[in-house]
Amino acid sequence: MTKWVYFFGAGKAEGDGTWRDLLGGKGAGLAEMTKIGLPVPAGFTISTETCDYFYKNGKKYPAELKKQVAANVAKLERTTKEETWRPEEPSPRQRAFRLRNAPCPE
Repeated sequence: MTKWVYFFGAGKAEGDGTWRDLLGGKGAGLAEMTKIGLPVPAGFTISTETCDYFYKNGKKYPAELKKQVAANVAKLERTTKEETWRPEEPSPRQRAFRLRNAPCPE
């Protein structure tokens, strides 16, 4: 099975700065910063191979991608000891928009 998703957090990372072709510039940078101990919030990177697959296969994602993303979200929740956003809740962007546009108390 092809690996499409790479995790970083808690001082460990799947990959490093030399994995730029696979993780992209930002993903490789986050992995490298995590490995050298900089305070980087945990997360995961979807590989550049996923993008290649998407365009070479009629704009369809790899079958295993959803399962790998779900597994990495669960790992992220375990690492941060927090639940991530759920579809039935407002997204972080929606919450930020509401806060930004809320009237200020006088």
